[in-house]
Amino acid sequence: MNAQPVIDPLAIAALDTERHVAAAGWDQPARLFALVRTSDLLEREPQLRDQMGPADLADGALTAVEQEGLPTTTSLETLLGRLAWPDEVDGCAFAIERMVVPPEAERDLPTRGDEAVDHLAGHPDRKDVRLVVAVLRDGSSICLLRQRDHDSDDAVATGKDIAPGLVEALKATFED
Repeated sequence: MNAQPVIDPLAIAALDTERHVAAAGWDQPARLFALVRTSDLLEREPQLRDQMGPADLADGALTAVEQEGLPTTTSLETLLGRLAWPDEVDGCAFAIERMVVPPEAERDLPTRGDEAVDHLAGHPDRKDVRLVVAVLRDGSSICLLRQRDHDSDDAVATGKDIAPGLVEALKATFED
């Protein structure tokens, strides 16, 4: 295998964030991170320099800062629609777990939401996945996907179009 090194600051920040979230295991609530330029962060918080490695100090590096106290909601659209970022934030990363089932599993679903979720959760072809989507103010983005049944750092899929709706929703949090 001829793997290319990852040098894009957004990709590095997204991979680091995904590994951080993965270290806490599965069945987590959604988690949100502000992405800030490490150089700007160190200007404001110089004491953090001792916690940084060489990669953290690379030109253009980004640091993820978890946003604690994310409100619980059943509507992802409502949650993301309420987000706005100060100018000091260069981007954000959002981690969320989802169930994926084949399209035929969605036929004949119960009409009540909780019954439908239970029905899908019990489907034999159900796959649990974790998405991490990271975007910058300039519109660049990356998506990462980890499957519970292939739960290792070297099995994380990356791409720009894995979760296009979530990418667009996160980009909208930077619009005036």
